[in-house]
Amino acid sequence: MLRILWRLARGHRLRPWRSPYLRWRMETYWGVHADQVGFREFWRFAWDRRADLLRYLRWAERMDRAR
Repeated sequence: MLRILWRLARGHRLRPWRSPYLRWRMETYWGVHADQVGFREFWRFAWDRRADLLRYLRWAERMDRAR
């Protein structure tokens, strides 16, 4: 799972809330506009949706291994 997280936050690993990809995923999933996602919104989302995020990361890892 860490490998997937590492790849998803590429270029913004120390500040994942600035990652355009992660912000886009949040916008698609949560409905908040990507330009409104900041530090607080990112971590609130990650905490509130942690079970969903873990499920997504497990799925992404399975898909990556299947390639």
